[in-house]
Amino acid sequence: MTAPPDNTASAKPPTPLAAAAKLTAILGRRAVGNLARWCGVLMQPPRAQIPPVSAAALVGIVVTVAVIVATMFLIDSPAREWGRQLPPALKDAFEQITNAGYSGWFLVPCAVVVLVLAAMASPSLPQLTKGVIGALAARFGFVFLAVGAPGLFDTIIKRLIGRARPYMDVHGNPFTYMPLAWRSEYASLPSGHATTAASAAIAIGAIWPRTRPLMWLYALVIMFSRVVVLAHHPSDVIAGALVGFVGAELVRRSFAARRLVFSPHDLSAYPGPTLRRIWAAARQVASSRGKMRQPLELPPD
Repeated sequence: MTAPPDNTASAKPPTPLAAAAKLTAILGRRAVGNLARWCGVLMQPPRAQIPPVSAAALVGIVVTVAVIVATMFLIDSPAREWGRQLPPALKDAFEQITNAGYSGWFLVPCAVVVLVLAAMASPSLPQLTKGVIGALAARFGFVFLAVGAPGLFDTIIKRLIGRARPYMDVHGNPFTYMPLAWRSEYASLPSGHATTAASAAIAIGAIWPRTRPLMWLYALVIMFSRVVVLAHHPSDVIAGALVGFVGAELVRRSFAARRLVFSPHDLSAYPGPTLRRIWAAARQVASSRGKMRQPLELPPD
C-alpha cells in the first residue's frame, strides 16, 4: 500500500507580503485599542480642581473684543488700500510665507506621532517605557486638540458670519457680509491662519516654554501676512488670534483638570521625558518581541 503524502513537508513559510499584512493587522488593532483608551481618559470627569479664570483674563478678552470693533471702523479700510499698493514682489513673497499658517503643518505631524505611539504601546513593555510613550502621546495629543479644536470652531463660525474678504470689497466697504453663504470669499471673520498661529504658539509654548519667543514671532508674521495678501482685514486677524488663544487655553485647562500634561494647581507643564529616556524607550520597543493583547492605559503624567 502506498503511504499518504506528507503535507507538512511541503508546507511553505509565509511570504513577506503575508507576514507584513499580519504585522499591519496586529499594529492596527493595537493602535485602535490604545486610541480608544486614551480618548476615554479625556472623556472622564475631571479629577482635580483647577484655578478659576482670572478677572484679568476676562477683562483682557473684553478689551480685545472692543479693539476688534474699533479696528473695523478705523483701520480695516485704510489697511486694505495700503495692501493694494504694495509691490507685487512683496506680495508674492508673503503668499509663500502665509502658507506656513495652515493647520496641517501641526495637525498632521501630531496625528502621525500619536498613531505611531499607539501602535508601539504594549502591556509587555517595561513600566518606564510605557510611561514615556504615555507622556509623549499626551503631549502631542494636547497640541493636536489645542490647534484643531479652535480651528474647527473658526472654520464653522466664519462661514456663518459671512464677512467678505478684502479682495471682494470692490467699493472699499469693510462691512460687506453674506451670512450663511458658506463660501470662501465670504469667510473672512475670524482669520483661520491667525487662529492656528495663536493656538500653536499657546500650545507649544505651554509645553516647551523656551520656544515661546520663536512661536510668537511665527504667529505675528503669519498674522501680518494675511493682511498683506488681502486675505483678511486686521480685525479678522485679531479676532482669529483671540479664538486661538481662548481655545488653546480651554483645552489646556481640560487636560490639567485630568492631571494630563499640566498641573491642576498652576497649569504649568509637568516635566516631560528626557531625550535619553525617549531613546532608551525607543530601543526597548525595537527589541521587544511581546505581542499586545490589551490596550495600554494612559498613565497620569
